[in-house]
Amino acid sequence: MNQNQNPDNLHSLPMQALDDIPAPNTNAKDITGLVKDSGTVTGYQLSDGQIVSKEEGIELARSGGIKDVGIAHRNGKEYLKSLPDGTENNNLSHLPTISAKIE
Repeated sequence: MNQNQNPDNLHSLPMQALDDIPAPNTNAKDITGLVKDSGTVTGYQLSDGQIVSKEEGIELARSGGIKDVGIAHRNGKEYLKSLPDGTENNNLSHLPTISAKIE
């Protein structure tokens, strides 16, 4: 079996794509929906109903306020990414889109 076929590597490769994996607080919230503008994520709906901007969500996750996410970057911009757990249906990309205006 080559290194790429090792089952232990299936979860480690996606984890390596994350810049930061913050430890959640005991009262950390889940992300339950995505706020999008023209297909681009601009914010998140949290399990308490609160809507936060993408930047606020990143800072909240960084301080332990959101669970089961890591912080990654693409094209110089940070974003939240689901922690890999072997299931696709709980990834952020599978969450419903929420109609909301981010102030």
